[in-house]
Amino acid sequence: MFLHNLKYELLSSLRVKDITIWLILFPVALGLFFKIAFGNVYDKTTKFDTIPVAVVEEAEDQTLHSVLDSIESQDDPLLKVEYTDKEKAEELLRDGKIEGILNAGEKLSLTAADSNMRTTILSSFIKQYNSRQSVIKDCVKKDPTRLQEVIDSFSEETDVLREIPLSNGNTDYMTDYFYNLIAMVALFGSITGLHITINNQANLSPLGARKCCSPAPKSISLAASLCGSYIVQTICMLFCVTFVRFGLKIDLGSHLLLVYLTAVLSGILGVSLGFFIGSVGFLKTSTKVAISTTVSLLLCFFSGLMIANMKVRVDEVFPLFNRINPAAVITNSLYYLNVYDNYDKFTVCIITMVITTVLLDVFGFLLTRRKKYASL
Repeated sequence: MFLHNLKYELLSSLRVKDITIWLILFPVALGLFFKIAFGNVYDKTTKFDTIPVAVVEEAEDQTLHSVLDSIESQDDPLLKVEYTDKEKAEELLRDGKIEGILNAGEKLSLTAADSNMRTTILSSFIKQYNSRQSVIKDCVKKDPTRLQEVIDSFSEETDVLREIPLSNGNTDYMTDYFYNLIAMVALFGSITGLHITINNQANLSPLGARKCCSPAPKSISLAASLCGSYIVQTICMLFCVTFVRFGLKIDLGSHLLLVYLTAVLSGILGVSLGFFIGSVGFLKTSTKVAISTTVSLLLCFFSGLMIANMKVRVDEVFPLFNRINPAAVITNSLYYLNVYDNYDKFTVCIITMVITTVLLDVFGFLLTRRKKYASL
């Protein structure tokens, strides 16, 4: 009996247009939009790379050459230097091939096209160089044999942005949008969960009326419907993670199998949320669909789907909400899995999802089975 109901539940789920639209097509479109809008923001604004500069000299400065050569010889050099004349340097700056021009006169100065993080770094370097230039010149006059020692110490101090990673994971804050995309697909699984109650309530659909007249136990019918929806949602979640990771090339960390597991559990949570919403009251189908969609979007909004730092703002005002908001729990679990070296916080999120799913299913079963009808 259970397998028979499960078979037809799967077949009927494939005919629900909402699944194709909200769980496959819409996430693909939104994911592509995120990729286009945010794909290179982190690399351009936050991630550090070697800074290309041009050096224009009034006369050859051997001290400056020694310092810059020492900096360029490091494994992760701060600067990539090109020596040229003023006209060529200005042309390179206009074309965006360099970040600034180092003018080597009596003192080192900077010419830059605009103000950004890289020009700030160059300004800091020039300030340090000018303050130590006299020390280096005095060393050349007094004890030339110590010149290389002084230069080496100078280059170590100027290499202030030597990368020391705090985590082996992906710390790109723009990845949060894709975590939220996965959470959104999971919570849109409430649409499939909603159809469980629609197809099992006599006042909402002809199929529900027939099932209520059927001699088959309602618990078996509900269990088969839930399992069928879980299977369909699992397929959608596997597709979503695969699309994000391999289609959009988003780094989800080195624990990809656990990412898939998290996505599957979050999809089951979304189905259970819809099952619970659908079991409450005798509202019309359209009303319950509207409530389910609104609740899912609101939870994703407070998790940061629309505004990146919204979750941080919520945490400052009402931190408990982020602990129970399913969308925030899902995004946090993916973040902890990617960034943290241990599984403590990730495990807490998984346990929270499992407990929430069980509670929603239990209350959904109780509310659905207790419904009575005056006539069918």
